[in-house]
Amino acid sequence: MAFGAKKIFPIDTKPRVAVGVSLPFTNPGVFASTYTTQQAIKTNLINFFLTGTGQRYLNPTFGAGLQTYIFEQLNNNTEVALEKDIQSIIGTFFPSVIVNDLEITSQPDTLQITVKLTYSIKDTGITDNLEIAFN
Repeated sequence: MAFGAKKIFPIDTKPRVAVGVSLPFTNPGVFASTYTTQQAIKTNLINFFLTGTGQRYLNPTFGAGLQTYIFEQLNNNTEVALEKDIQSIIGTFFPSVIVNDLEITSQPDTLQITVKLTYSIKDTGITDNLEIAFN
């Protein structure tokens, strides 16, 4: 038995088979597709962070609801609370994603919050990063 072997998701074995829908929706007439686990998970995280809690019909718990933090008093306590929320949300909705680094910066003058996330996917060796700005 091999130790430390990487799992390869079955969807990554067929390079010409699409596994998800890419963001943003800019292609005319059809959606752009994702073809690997890495692309699919990154797109799913972006979709999740940009969705407000309660926005998705028939799935009211889906969505990070990070837009609500924009109108709160932005300070260190808000950033710590936001970081805890993101950690618990990712653990609940994306159990295969491991957060390696999470950096949250806020700019109270422009009401902007920037979330920089570096993550890896369990048992695959895939590491990626994501940066989203809310204003």
